[in-house]
Amino acid sequence: NVTSTVTKWTTTGAQAGTLADGSQGQIKLITMVADGGDGTLTPSNFGNGTTITFNDVGDTVALLFSGTDWWVIANSGCTVA
Repeated sequence: NVTSTVTKWTTTGAQAGTLADGSQGQIKLITMVADGGDGTLTPSNFGNGTTITFNDVGDTVALLFSGTDWWVIANSGCTVA
């Protein structure tokens, strides 16, 4: 969800998720903790592309909401497209 700073994602097959816009300066950390399939996240407004894909346990992304877009500020193992 957009209100928690940290989201731990468990997939039970290929899953799609969305991320609503946040608040100016908000930081969001998302990490895959159980891998039942790839998780593809689509932020509603994303400055780096369209999607973030989590393939393996430990894949983690840190995002910053600029007021108009989410931006990746750190990425470990995720595919940004």
